[in-house]
Amino acid sequence: MTRTREKSDRRTVPKKGGNAPGGRAATASEQAGQLGLFFGAADSPKGADGRADRERSLSARRAVRRTKNKMEMVLPAMTMEEVASDENLIEAFKRVASNKGAPGPDGKSIEEVKQRLGEILSLLHKKLLDESYRPGMIRRVWIPKPGGKGERGLGIPDVIDRIVQQAVHQVLSPHYEPTFHGSSHGFRPGRSCHTAIEEAKTYLEDGYEWVVDFDLSKFFDQVHHQRLEARLEERIEDRRIIRLIHRMLKAKVVMPDGVIVSSEEGAPQGGPLSPLLSNIVLDELDWELEKRGLRFVRYADDCAPRRRGKEAEMVT
Repeated sequence: MTRTREKSDRRTVPKKGGNAPGGRAATASEQAGQLGLFFGAADSPKGADGRADRERSLSARRAVRRTKNKMEMVLPAMTMEEVASDENLIEAFKRVASNKGAPGPDGKSIEEVKQRLGEILSLLHKKLLDESYRPGMIRRVWIPKPGGKGERGLGIPDVIDRIVQQAVHQVLSPHYEPTFHGSSHGFRPGRSCHTAIEEAKTYLEDGYEWVVDFDLSKFFDQVHHQRLEARLEERIEDRRIIRLIHRMLKAKVVMPDGVIVSSEEGAPQGGPLSPLLSNIVLDELDWELEKRGLRFVRYADDCAPRRRGKEAEMVT
């Protein structure tokens, strides 16, 4: 992650953060927010057989390539009007509220947003359509990884920003989900680590004995913004959505010590949209593995390709 630090200038440090020489925290005016209100803005299953699922997703992928408007014949076009619709924003708030997440840098809770929800969503509708909406900053927290293997950084956006991210997710996901590879299990509806294990077991039963287990180190911190946006442009014709996602990706991060950093790459874990964006990026990897004749199971940035016997020695 490429970061730059900003100079201290009579700022107040967010809660649970300390002063950091050479850095700065959010000003009152910055936290007043893009909505002009009292704060700034800014998801036990057992899936189907992995092989059959993969074949269905491959067929869907080919159908999209064959007929450019295949998805549009079934689903509405991905437009900012759909993102900003009253129904979509209300549903987005319900999803965000059900997750009961912590406040972002502005310190405002889900309950505080709920008290002024009608006013907030009305302003969001207008500002999303005229592109005056600007995401707020993201609060960085560190949580321990399983097994004591270091820490994982999470980014917590303000509640309003989470509503917008969820609204975008609800519009994009129906277009992308049908064409994702069947061996991708992370952050997808009806899928989990349990479905990934079930598919892996079928490969062992089929005689695939050699396993190459790899983890894309710091993947979320190193997502290339231009490459991701290029992938999005392949399907999203409404440039307003692309520009909105660009601004979300460029949102500054408030570190635990109050320092604010700028990121030139990465999609911080913690927001509703990042998991979908990560799968859009990694879908390219999935289909490349398919092209090379590998059987594999991917859960987020963890992947385990498989080969029979000595054939594994040919994999590079």
